[in-house]
Amino acid sequence: MRRKSQRKARAAGSDRQTLDLIANECLAQRVLLLNRTIGGLYNEALRPLGMTAAQLTFLVIVARRGPVSPGEVAKRLNMDKSTLSRNVRLMEDHGWLSVSPDQGQSGRSQSLTIESKGRKLIEKALPLWQGAQERARELLGERGARSMYSAAEAVLEQLEAE
Repeated sequence: MRRKSQRKARAAGSDRQTLDLIANECLAQRVLLLNRTIGGLYNEALRPLGMTAAQLTFLVIVARRGPVSPGEVAKRLNMDKSTLSRNVRLMEDHGWLSVSPDQGQSGRSQSLTIESKGRKLIEKALPLWQGAQERARELLGERGARSMYSAAEAVLEQLEAE
């Protein structure tokens, strides 16, 4: 009987070590926490405009790079095809962007272009975004904000190299 309880105690200690390791070292846990917290600030700020932070980011990419292929936007945002399609359809339905066949291609490629309604929405979003940006910087501190920029840039460089 004593051996069985000793094995259970060792197993429980091992389980505890595993749990502590994951709880204390998991990068995904921290990224998810940051996403919910920081992303939530932006989503809450942009809610009066009927948009999310992800949609604003999407629109800004299309506006800056425009006409751009959906695949290029998906790569830049590391977004899967179904999420991309759903977002494109929603933003097209709102009149924020348009989808057209890519010129000179086989007809299978598409091109995304920002519409004037989308540009106006970005302008309306600016002060709301700035407020969320300020709050996020307060939460993260200047050092934390710089660390996030550096980490994101490193990931983007690797994604673009693939």
